[in-house]
Amino acid sequence: MVTAAVLGGTGEDLVVHDDIEQAPPGAGEVRIRVVASGVCHSDLSVQNGTIPLPAPIVLGHEGAGVVEEVGDGVTSLAPGDHVVLSFVPACGTCYFCQRDQSFLCERSAAQVTGGLLDGTTRLTLDAQPLRQMAMCGTFGNYAIVPEISAVKIDDDVDLRYAALIGCGVLTGVGAALNTASIRPGDTVAVLGCGGVGLNVIQGARIAGAERVVAVDMFDSKLKMAEDFGATDLVKADDGDPVAAVVGLAGGRGADVAFEVIGLGPTIEQAIAMTRNGGEAILVGVPALDVTLQLNAALTFLYTTKTVKGCWYGSSNVRRDVPKLIDLYKGGRLKLEELVTREIGVGDVNEAFSAMQAGEVARSLITHRHP
Repeated sequence: MVTAAVLGGTGEDLVVHDDIEQAPPGAGEVRIRVVASGVCHSDLSVQNGTIPLPAPIVLGHEGAGVVEEVGDGVTSLAPGDHVVLSFVPACGTCYFCQRDQSFLCERSAAQVTGGLLDGTTRLTLDAQPLRQMAMCGTFGNYAIVPEISAVKIDDDVDLRYAALIGCGVLTGVGAALNTASIRPGDTVAVLGCGGVGLNVIQGARIAGAERVVAVDMFDSKLKMAEDFGATDLVKADDGDPVAAVVGLAGGRGADVAFEVIGLGPTIEQAIAMTRNGGEAILVGVPALDVTLQLNAALTFLYTTKTVKGCWYGSSNVRRDVPKLIDLYKGGRLKLEELVTREIGVGDVNEAFSAMQAGEVARSLITHRHP
């Protein structure tokens, strides 16, 4: 039996069930004892309908744990292995994986079903199929995931903190190190200083940015941004944030601006505060109906700005998870400091509220096991 927080329908509170049945792993799948799961804004986006997934569904996609059982044909993992879960599977053989764009792996399309690679689920609740988010479902204490969704890590890394790498750290730090072209001495702006935004900030610092301007409406988030390496703080609702960033960047604008919220107006602000010839990186997840109003000539042609989408930090998880762990072990990457609250799975709704109120960088669920 699995204990998990289940979303019954859009807009509903999550309900914890401790009587979820789990079938054995199928071919190419592994059973994970999930040790910890971050509570990410994307989980909230499923709950509120911004990211449409079928319910009922076990949420959670940022996690780490220990392999307990492997299905037929699994060769890269064995029982006892410690793993970080990747919400984008990386098959290594498709068109995109072969071009070092595994964050676009063709096998990730199955995510829209809420099932595994074959579209089916291994979970049952009240004799009905129960889906799992992003082939992970880390709000449950056990999960069946594809082999290609798990990355083996060293046993000496605390799995509570390794869990954060699976989404927020890979996405945020990856946006700075992989998607953007930050050069030593650059001025970088980050709009939105939640869990992912804080990782963009520390990624920009690692990349060599001289100034990192944090923009947010919450004083609490701006304080956290400063702790993670921001050199300048802009209160978004205190005057014009675009003018403030442009002024701090010598009147030209930021060399690179990151939007980590997912709203049309803030995306346009990020593009506007980018200097001529600079880059605007879109990291936040917008609703599917969000559109932009941009002047093509003044945004792209005459000013030669580049606007890039960033999915999963443009990451190759087989390369980047070990790289991030090395940065963490070397003291250059903060993980423990991201955890504001350590909670049980029954506190997940309160964690959503704390996230919306700007009170936390990350709430971390630590699971209990029989």
